[in-house]
Amino acid sequence: MSRILAIVLCVAVTPPFLSEPAGGAEKPNILFIMSDDHAAHAISAYGSRLATIAPTPNIDRLAREGALFTNAFCTNSICSPSRACILTGQYCHTNAAVDLSGRIPPGKQMLAVQMGQAGYHTAMIGKWHLKNEPADFDYYCVLPGQGKYHNPEFRIRGDKPWGKNTIKFEGQHVTDAITDLTLDWLKTGWNQSKPFFLMHHYKAPHDYFDNAPRYESYLAEAEIPEPETLWKRDPKFGSIATRGVNDSLIPHVGTSIGGRNPRRSYLRDLPELYPDEFPENYNAEDFTDEENTRLSYNAYLKKYLRCVKGIDDNLGRLFDHLDQAGQLDNTVIIYTGDQGFMLGEHDYQDKRWMYEESQRMPLLIRYPKSIKPGQKFDSIVENVDFGPLMLDFAYAIIPENVQGRSFRSLLETGIEAEDWKQEAYYRYWMHMAHHDNPAHLGIRTKNYKLIYYYGCNYDGGYQTPPGWELYDLKNDPFETQNLYASSEHQAVVEQLKSRLADLRRRVGDDGSHFPECEKIVQEFWDYDKQDQLKAEQISREYLQRRHQELEQDVRNPRTWMGQ
Repeated sequence: MSRILAIVLCVAVTPPFLSEPAGGAEKPNILFIMSDDHAAHAISAYGSRLATIAPTPNIDRLAREGALFTNAFCTNSICSPSRACILTGQYCHTNAAVDLSGRIPPGKQMLAVQMGQAGYHTAMIGKWHLKNEPADFDYYCVLPGQGKYHNPEFRIRGDKPWGKNTIKFEGQHVTDAITDLTLDWLKTGWNQSKPFFLMHHYKAPHDYFDNAPRYESYLAEAEIPEPETLWKRDPKFGSIATRGVNDSLIPHVGTSIGGRNPRRSYLRDLPELYPDEFPENYNAEDFTDEENTRLSYNAYLKKYLRCVKGIDDNLGRLFDHLDQAGQLDNTVIIYTGDQGFMLGEHDYQDKRWMYEESQRMPLLIRYPKSIKPGQKFDSIVENVDFGPLMLDFAYAIIPENVQGRSFRSLLETGIEAEDWKQEAYYRYWMHMAHHDNPAHLGIRTKNYKLIYYYGCNYDGGYQTPPGWELYDLKNDPFETQNLYASSEHQAVVEQLKSRLADLRRRVGDDGSHFPECEKIVQEFWDYDKQDQLKAEQISREYLQRRHQELEQDVRNPRTWMGQ
């Protein structure tokens, strides 16, 4: 099917939504800002342990003058899938971008297509990470893949095939370069006879974090506040899926800050990458485990927060330009991250987990013409809802195949719709890839989270022990007590299992995409005594396999991708 035909068909099947604002008012510009791996608890407006030591005043301005969401969630905490969900308004199993090989081809880049149809001048600048050319945008200038922090190169539209037309910013940091590109486009590239739809995506603070040199002194002498769970792994945290029989898999599930994981840890990686963050002539063997973990944690957080500082400063530049150009208050400004990030909690690094720090996305929205300042919402929204929201503000058509839903009325009235969703769906597919996270799925309500580690790859192989976890988020916000086996919570477990099964059907994750994987999902769903005994056997077998892999220093990417 041709790209043009695909667009025509997409429009043809959509319902007749309002296409123009009432009373002849102008449509707003829409600026969607997304940073990579920027956790909500690294934004001071969220009031976390880092708020005082590492403030983010420009991002905080959006909360002060607009709205902040405390229950915004990604449906799959990894870069490409989250971006695909936002771009298409569909869950990963629907748009087929379930892992880092995810791609959204031209003609299916829904947001760009529909915004263009609604009369917007569209642009995509910064990190793209979706393989195919962002050809449905009027203008793009995007990093190849992950891109580089220093001397970044960008792909642009040109006479050569996709990927071959490039420009390079010698001597610049990527955050500065992306901001410069956006400012240049707003000044000289934007067709001001149309409102703009601009996706402005930073690479930072994705690891390995490398800030601009001017920030090296920032936090240099600081002791970064630590999460209690960095040091204390409560006996009731996790499950056999994350701990193994008799805690035998604790070293092998989830990459670590300290030396817990022998395959990959910040203790192993950061001293070589950032020697200035460690004592002179540093040798880990000269320090205790606690000292090594603290050194690695501080190096990790300082580099991360310096990257965040660069983002916040650059947003100040961007907001100043919009203000001086008279466009600030005529622009819906949305700030988010493509997912959260573990900042030492439970001695985990990276994202991928369904735990709060990873699943939760920051979400701040400013538009003074219709959003009252200083609002805070605990309504559950998912990244599949971001696209419909932007289309709604643009008075654009929302295709019927979009699974998300606009929450514009919530922003403008402060009232959650009676039929609004009461749960978020989550599924991480990349079994034991890169950061040793087992595949899992689950449901998150305002008060509870139920996680099911089914523990296999797409073909049902490379099994790790299946297990279930239930967390009471009201009484245990840092998720330290797995209540799945608690007799007092069996009614909650059964109710959430039923809701999870219904939610899977409702969003279309029916198992048909990877049927061999679904067999494993169903096999351990009830988790009776027989299932638990089999999980213990799988744990022992996986531990043996892991030891063999470590002895052989296995680095076959297909092995670690669980394929």
